[in-house]
Amino acid sequence: MKTLTVENLVKQFSLKVLTGVHNLQQPISQPRSHRPGLEFVGHFDFFPTERVQILGRKEINYLHKLSIEERQMRIGNIVKYHPHCFIVTARPEGLTYLTQYCIEENIPLLCTNEPETTSEFMMKLDSYMVKALAEEIAVHGVCVNVYGMGILIRGKSGVGKSETAHTLIGKGHRLVADDIVVLKKLSPRTILGTHDEKTKEFLSLRSIGLLNVVRLYGRKAFQDETRIALDIELKKWEKNSLNNELEHEQTFTDYMGVKVPHVEIQLQPGRDVAGLIEAAANNWLLKQQGYSAAEEFMKRLESEFN
Repeated sequence: MKTLTVENLVKQFSLKVLTGVHNLQQPISQPRSHRPGLEFVGHFDFFPTERVQILGRKEINYLHKLSIEERQMRIGNIVKYHPHCFIVTARPEGLTYLTQYCIEENIPLLCTNEPETTSEFMMKLDSYMVKALAEEIAVHGVCVNVYGMGILIRGKSGVGKSETAHTLIGKGHRLVADDIVVLKKLSPRTILGTHDEKTKEFLSLRSIGLLNVVRLYGRKAFQDETRIALDIELKKWEKNSLNNELEHEQTFTDYMGVKVPHVEIQLQPGRDVAGLIEAAANNWLLKQQGYSAAEEFMKRLESEFN
């Protein structure tokens, strides 16, 4: 199982470390944070202690309204469960007991550099943790963003994946990854495509060599990550294997339990592969909006014969 550490959060969000500086290697395995509310009034039946605990203005104001004895008790009840860390998004002044308990138990107590809206900070934090802890695999291929949608281009070595990506970049689309594409499962229906850092911004073309697409074509030619909408496989032309059906039955490729629509494009000299990928992307988008060219064509035929 993948893990993060508290130190990763400190670096990612430039957090101040108030206590627990020697315990920042505490592992985090849950991709969601928690804002304790019921716990401060004594309900601990479903307290997710494995999550990062967030304290915002609402929680801080509540604690400050309590008597000293009650405040000490409420904070002590939570700290004894030993959460991985606390992050304060409001001003931490006056949190004497929380600081004291965290020092005694060696629990990292962190705060944002400037007061932030708690809900917005939690969205950023959860998004980062979901991506960092997501199940992932690496596949051989090219990932591009065409018309705002992520497309994974696969095929045997030498079939022309990178050359096709280069043509798409020339048409204004964006490269995400070449050769090694990292796929991350963000949800039961969402696969994110990205690079492996080493190949970031690079495109390898046979007979030409390695290209840095950002240096050659500008920042707009590269995108760091994209949600995968289509899986396109480039294959060599097979005689008598293609037909002219109005609409092929949709097939899917399974990646970590997520089914991605699959399209097969057979190659032959003279075929505009990049143009076919653009057409596939636009056609997929129309289908998502409920439109089928084949259905409209059949309706026209029916109306003519009727």
